[in-house]
Amino acid sequence: MGKKILVVEDQENILDLVKAIFSDSGYQILCARDGSEAINMANRHNPDIVLLDIQLPKVNGLDVCNSMKNSSELSRPKVLMLSGHTQKHDFHKAAEMGADGYLTKPFRPSELVQKVEELLQRG
Repeated sequence: MGKKILVVEDQENILDLVKAIFSDSGYQILCARDGSEAINMANRHNPDIVLLDIQLPKVNGLDVCNSMKNSSELSRPKVLMLSGHTQKHDFHKAAEMGADGYLTKPFRPSELVQKVEELLQRG
């Protein structure tokens, strides 16, 4: 099985789009629809990369990112924020929480694939 991608998104259409983008790529796709589910799934499955929305039910994406990056249980997955938030302070706050990258919605599928591959190559 290939590398694990945890997709954390509460909007079903975006979740389906991301799953479709990576469906034939050899990645194992895991999905969570809220922040607390994301933390539980990450602890259970130890993903290689997390595609993480900021606005989520229960626990917001920035707190999820911070939790994953500071967890002694995880091998520090790469975190790519996928968000409609486009202000500079959003990018800075994500970086402060440990995000490895930031992609604004809407995004092009090729752009998402390229960003994921870049982050995974960084190791």
